[in-house]
Amino acid sequence: MGISSSKKRKFIVKTIFLGLATTFLIAELIIRIYNFSCERERSIWVPDDYLGYIHTGNNRFTFNYTEEEKIAVKHRTNSLGLPGEEIPADPPIKLLAPVQPSIVVCIGLNYKDHAAEMKKKLPEEPLVFLKPASSVVGPEDPIRVPAWAGRIEHEAEMAVVIGRRASNVKADQAMDYVLGITCLNDVTARELQAKDVQYSRAKGFDTFAPLGPCIAVGLDPSALGVEGWVNAERRQHSNTRELIFPVPFLVEHVTRFMTLNPGDVITTGTPSGVGPLVPGDRMMVKVDGVGTLGNPVMAG
Repeated sequence: MGISSSKKRKFIVKTIFLGLATTFLIAELIIRIYNFSCERERSIWVPDDYLGYIHTGNNRFTFNYTEEEKIAVKHRTNSLGLPGEEIPADPPIKLLAPVQPSIVVCIGLNYKDHAAEMKKKLPEEPLVFLKPASSVVGPEDPIRVPAWAGRIEHEAEMAVVIGRRASNVKADQAMDYVLGITCLNDVTARELQAKDVQYSRAKGFDTFAPLGPCIAVGLDPSALGVEGWVNAERRQHSNTRELIFPVPFLVEHVTRFMTLNPGDVITTGTPSGVGPLVPGDRMMVKVDGVGTLGNPVMAG
């Protein structure tokens, strides 16, 4: 029994309609997927801290971010260190240490005046010691001083943050491995330092390495003012021009015997004027182009 021409026409129309509807749905799905993909590409990815940026293998956030992205970075990390840029105080924000290093490599007696005040001869090569990661705290975190540890002293320093895995780096390439510059307070239990000879215990207490307030990227470390303030008194004042061993030399020296990872820190020594800290004090480290690192001192 044959199908009438009328039914054939209806069947063809339905088939065409269903085909068009299916094509439309598939096209709509493709468009939605494409738009979703584009939105993801346009979205702002903000990692938890500077290590997130460092491990991407580039510093895109420093140079190419839009103003919207910079604001998002600030609100997430509270530590965006573009040279010369101020972080607004309103609304109040809590600054964390801008990076959590796996190790802090410290350099002692790297200013001539400090060596003189410590009554030690100038080193023939950098004096290297270490602070543990557990000693690092951020801006406004309290420095806790145990009563049993004796005299506690401040040491205002410029510090260098490593941006790439560094091993056997030559001095003329050292700055290619430096992410930026920050402030560090090398808090020291001076009586324990004299008693122990080596520095691990005297400088390794929790909270004895305040770090921040940011990492200043693209800052030349060769001629920066460094100051240490206790309350309203400026106790330390010098310039990194006075370093015995400059930053490129220190990077080469340290990486000859130790591999440094992204986020690790090398301090550069402290100028003369180190002095005591007691509960109730407020300690500030200032480095030109970086800012001020402030921390209250509390009994620990």
